[in-house]
Amino acid sequence: MLYLIGLGLGDAKDITVKGLEIVRKCDKVYLENYTSILSCGKEKLEEFYGRELILADRDTVEMSGDEIISSAKEENVAMLVVGDPFGATTHTDFILRAKERNIPCQVIHNASIMNAVACCGLQLYSFGETVSIPYWTDSWRPDSFFEKILKNRRMELHTLCLLDIRVHEPTVESLTKKKREYDPPRFMSVAEACQQLLDIVKEKPDDVAEDSLVVGLARVGHETQEIFVSSLKEMARKDLGPPLHSLVIPAKNLHPLESEYLQQFTSKKL
Repeated sequence: MLYLIGLGLGDAKDITVKGLEIVRKCDKVYLENYTSILSCGKEKLEEFYGRELILADRDTVEMSGDEIISSAKEENVAMLVVGDPFGATTHTDFILRAKERNIPCQVIHNASIMNAVACCGLQLYSFGETVSIPYWTDSWRPDSFFEKILKNRRMELHTLCLLDIRVHEPTVESLTKKKREYDPPRFMSVAEACQQLLDIVKEKPDDVAEDSLVVGLARVGHETQEIFVSSLKEMARKDLGPPLHSLVIPAKNLHPLESEYLQQFTSKKL
């Protein structure tokens, strides 16, 4: 059997009872650590689960994925995923590839940022399409996600922005070499995302401006969770501490309960 097990968002104890029981009986347990991370680290997970975990970075998943899946023909294999297994298309692909090989799969769900974002008080059924904001480089500044934000705003919907994560990424210089070298891990902050949005707003003035209301979230589900509400311009200067961060661009018109709940995260009158 191939198991995909959601770990939730906080720490080692967020795994479900069912998920923990499966982890403890499996022959191999992989920890996928490139679509998201837990702040507690691999060692804390191993201590709580009582077993060794095999780190599965991008290279492992992309280059050895078939091997991992095929091994589930003869063994019980688990892939642990931060949040919920269906939070990334990588894991959907895993299940499809397993089914092609007639390998049975079981998914154990858990909380993800896609539903836990409601902790800021914005109502889930008022969210539109989720977007991802990537890191820019000197020669690559994609902004197609901005059109989706504008589309949501026109429909009076909120936008959850998932911020870029770079873990175990090879350096550009090493791509042509036999030996790979890797950049240090990078996790986009709310401030970095807002600065890129400010640059877009200057070039494409539209329904989002530097004084537009935004919501910054950090370490959702963890005991150090932090939420801050401000203008886009102010958020670009705000330090919400360690990763992971997420950003929400609310609809222009909020429900009274949404405004009341958001008020606790800002000193300004909404």
